[in-house]
Amino acid sequence: MTFSVQIRVRGYELDSLGHVNQSVYPKYAEHARWEYLSSIGIDQTVVGGGTAPIVLEQNIKYRGELRIGDEITVTCTPIWGEGKVFRFEQEIRKADGRLSAEISVVCGVMDLTARKLLPDARAAFLRLSDDPQLLERL
Repeated sequence: MTFSVQIRVRGYELDSLGHVNQSVYPKYAEHARWEYLSSIGIDQTVVGGGTAPIVLEQNIKYRGELRIGDEITVTCTPIWGEGKVFRFEQEIRKADGRLSAEISVVCGVMDLTARKLLPDARAAFLRLSDDPQLLERL
């Protein structure tokens, strides 16, 4: 299932060429991922519980520029596998549907005491969620 969030491009996100600075795209993607996690009952307070989702790798393909005031949709599709890592496939699209970026993020869940990835990321998310049945449907 694909989750999405709407964002409006703000002036302070622009570079000297008048379009969104390349460093902002990962922030849009991260915002969408945390909104997705919040929707399944996992928020940033999980860090206090000794575990946290972490980004291991991120790849961005820039497809079209964004300018001030653009209304964009940032999608977030979790791709669950077995083992320590999983992926989020994300897109940033303008209101007219034009693709602005494709983002692929490899993540894991870290034990913050041992400083190691947990062996089963999906199982870790099921334990962290306050609604594990919702996670099962996604």
